[in-house]
Formats: sequence, C-alpha cells, structure tokens
Amino acid sequence: MSGFGQHLLIDGAEIYYQVSGNPDGQSLVMLHGGLGSSEDLEGLMKFIPDLFKVIRIDLRGHGRSTLGEHPLTYTRYQQDVEAVLDTLQVDKFHLFGFSDGGTVGYRIAACDERRVLSLSTLGSQWRLEPDDPSIELYQGLTADFWQQEFAEEIARYEEINPQPDFNHLVAQVKKLWLDTFDSGYPGELVEEITCATLIMRGDKDFLFSLTEAEELCERIEESEFFNVPFTEHEAHKEYPEVVGEVLRRFLQINH
Repeated sequence: MSGFGQHLLIDGAEIYYQVSGNPDGQSLVMLHGGLGSSEDLEGLMKFIPDLFKVIRIDLRGHGRSTLGEHPLTYTRYQQDVEAVLDTLQVDKFHLFGFSDGGTVGYRIAACDERRVLSLSTLGSQWRLEPDDPSIELYQGLTADFWQQEFAEEIARYEEINPQPDFNHLVAQVKKLWLDTFDSGYPGELVEEITCATLIMRGDKDFLFSLTEAEELCERIEESEFFNVPFTEHEAHKEYPEVVGEVLRRFLQINH
C-alpha cells in the first residue's frame, strides 16, 4: 500500500500519521507498541483488505512524532489519536493496536462507542494488578538494556525522529507502563466496549497472560479470542501469516 505521511501539531508535539489504501474505503486506524513505530506494522499491511483506507499513527515521542512537554499517558495517546482523526474528518473507524496501541484502542472504544466499528488488539494489557509479573520488568527497564536488546530499532529511531532523545523517551514510557491512575490503563472501563472485538496474544507472551486475556474477554460482550501458537509478545512479527490472516478475516466479517 502506497501512501503519504504528514505531521500534525497537537499540544506541543508534532504527531506523524500516514494514510494509504482505498481513499473511499472505511478507515482502519493502526497503532504500534511502546518504544516502536508504525513501521513495525509493515508486515501486516499485505493482509489488510483493499476495502480499507489505512491510517497509521506514530505515538507521541515515537517514530517520526516528537515528544513535546506533556507527560506520556495512555490518555495523552488517546487524545492525540482522536485529534488526528478529527483533523482528517474521520467520524467512524476500525482500530487495530499492538501492545500499547491496543491499550489506547480499549480506551477509545470504551469512551466513544459510536465511532469505533471494530477493535482488534494483539498483546495489549488492559489493567495492571498489584501482583502483575510485568511490574518488576517495567521497574527495572533502562535505556541501556533496550539498546543492548534492540540496537537496530534504536538506530532507526535516531534516524527518523525529528528530536531524538531515547533516554528521556524510555523514562517517560516507563512511567506510563507503571501508571495505575485514571490516566493509565482502562481497567473496568473496558466493560463499556460494545463493538465487535478481537483479542489476540502470543501463546508465550510474558506481558499479557492467558488469564488476563480471558478475564478481558469476559468483560467485553462482543469479543473473540485468538491465542497465537509458537509466538511471544510480538506475534505479528514472529508469525505474520497467521496473525495477518486472522486479522483479515475479522475485518472482512465486520466491514
């Protein structure tokens, strides 16, 4: 899918978005995960039906979007996404989100059920319980660790971000991941989601457990669940042909 990219100034940050696909089709918003960018979703693009206009957005501070001065929260991400869609005059849309992108998707679908036609997520937490094993991982996160594990991704961030500051970005994302206030994870707000919803996770995902996925599905009336075999957190990269085909089928059914 060819497309064009632009920046939109939103509350002190330049938010990057790219539009591709069918200009007359229903809109599909695609959101990436934490410390990533919309480029991470490239492997799924060939599975998106031609019926859709695809809008990929780099979350604040990520990819080609600048960070600005506001603290990162899931609410802030939500406001940025909604501002982009309002500017593009997109009233109703489908939404796919990986990890943090899906967490933002839960918030959007719960807060404005009229606009969201369908929601699909992969590896996306909806709450952070006091005994969640991911807390220890988030608390111990450092920029040096990420550099060791994801050197190529950081090099790409340094290349494309207009104001790169990875140490500051990690500090902000770390606070976001540990935020248990109303500005953070949607929690029980997910019960307000009424659109068709597909919840996916990698079978060995260490951040989003099977139990958490099942409890989430119990709270969303119109939900389907798919556990992706042989994969961990980034199932869309590890097994794109499976995640992609399931996503394609879900979008076709709910178009």
